[in-house]
Amino acid sequence: MAPRVLISDKLSDAAVQIFRDRGIDVDFQPDLGKDKDKLAEVIGQYDGLAIRSATKVTPTILDKADNLKVIGRAGIGTDNIDKEAASKKGVIVMNTPFGNMITTAEHAIAMMFAVARQIPEASASTHAGKWEKSKFMGVELTGKTLGVIGAGNIGGIVCDRARGLKMKVVAYDPFLGEEKAKQMQVEKVDLDDLLKRADFITLHVPLTDQTKNILSRENLEKTKKGVRIINCARGGLVDEEALADLLKSGHVAGAAFDVFSEEPATDNPLFNLPNVVCTPHLGAATTEAQENVALQVAEQMANYLLTGAVENALNMPSVTAEEAKVMGPWIKLSDHLGSFIGQMTDEPIKAINILYDGAVAEMNLEALNCSVIAGIMKRVNPDVNMVSAPLIAKERGIKISTTNQAQSGAFEGYIKVTVVTDTRERSIGGTVFSDGKPRFIQIKGINIDAEIGQHMVYTTNEDVPGIIGTLGTTMGSHGVNIANFTLGRSSQKGEAIALLYVDEPVPAKALQALNDTGLFKQVKSLEFDVA
Repeated sequence: MAPRVLISDKLSDAAVQIFRDRGIDVDFQPDLGKDKDKLAEVIGQYDGLAIRSATKVTPTILDKADNLKVIGRAGIGTDNIDKEAASKKGVIVMNTPFGNMITTAEHAIAMMFAVARQIPEASASTHAGKWEKSKFMGVELTGKTLGVIGAGNIGGIVCDRARGLKMKVVAYDPFLGEEKAKQMQVEKVDLDDLLKRADFITLHVPLTDQTKNILSRENLEKTKKGVRIINCARGGLVDEEALADLLKSGHVAGAAFDVFSEEPATDNPLFNLPNVVCTPHLGAATTEAQENVALQVAEQMANYLLTGAVENALNMPSVTAEEAKVMGPWIKLSDHLGSFIGQMTDEPIKAINILYDGAVAEMNLEALNCSVIAGIMKRVNPDVNMVSAPLIAKERGIKISTTNQAQSGAFEGYIKVTVVTDTRERSIGGTVFSDGKPRFIQIKGINIDAEIGQHMVYTTNEDVPGIIGTLGTTMGSHGVNIANFTLGRSSQKGEAIALLYVDEPVPAKALQALNDTGLFKQVKSLEFDVA
């Protein structure tokens, strides 16, 4: 029996035809996604669900999706899909991360032109018959400094286009290495330097805990007087209230926003201010981009349903069914190892070295490599997956090396990951015990045996009395229950580490209290996906 796919959002006719040409029974109902009750009623009939952003795939929908095997999102954002619920249901979630890069970058450039020359206001004035030629004095882009926050896929295209406009480009990106910056012909700077120098600032980063309000009131006040700010990335990257105040004061000369902290944006502090250009999240809204992502998602879903091939999956490794049975725990371990290092590393990474020892060295190392890299990259790009992670690492100039060797120690197999930056090397090792659960077994060369939990705290200190008591007392006083406690040290009175597996996220006040004791060299809260 042919697989059945439901398309519940608007997708191009060419994408529908791809399913049909591959022998898949496709049901094209482009308005069904807006009716959640009807969708829940019929979803159990289908093996695949192809969507854009209108369809909301909730736990309720997934609970009824007894035959569903794959959800394909035509586009990059998957906020409208409950990925945890999909994973628990055994449903693969795919997206199309590269189909709209050029379109989004071009929109940012267009918005930059629009705010530089006040084109929307001038157009409205002219349509009204006013002919206010002297009112709309603009500025040239040639010779101006463009500050690009986030030099990944889309940001990199913007850098290239801006250089073609004879702009000087400075870029801030924690994962941009010096060698890659030279290849891109941009100057790598820190954020404060960018804020002080840029005539235009454009943002091209995902919304994460690290990037939320990256242009806060404090940072906006550091900008050059007369700066113009463009955001075609994600709402929430800029303090919109603070920006509105600085626009009114004249410190900021203009802004162009395609995305907003709350969408649909029917009311916003930036609305109706002079020289503020606003568009309704049109970054990917071109005929070419919509066609590209639609065709891509149709091909990916068809390949999976007919051959089992997994591409651009956000919640499943790209391995065969046979491999997955053996490799599942090791893939989870490699993700945890990468995630630990990613959360611990704020500097640009030059190289990632992965050692496979013993039994694991005979497995699908490419898939394990992808899992490690994805784990590292998730800190700055939560949408990264095992397929896109190596490409992102390559684009950022990160060198990946792999070593495999016969069993050399007490464990039947283990993985050790080392990252190299300009100033240090950081390493972590782990294994999978007979119970199938991943463990950390070495950090910074110090042997440990740490169970991995969703919420953890990592500390480093000199090996002195009182550390255990301080950690326990501080966590307890802030209402944090410790589920597991692991210690390790290099030598007596040498460097020591602790890993606490706790039951809930650790409040910032608890971390600050540990720092205030003066006993710890480093205190860091960590989060791991253990689902």
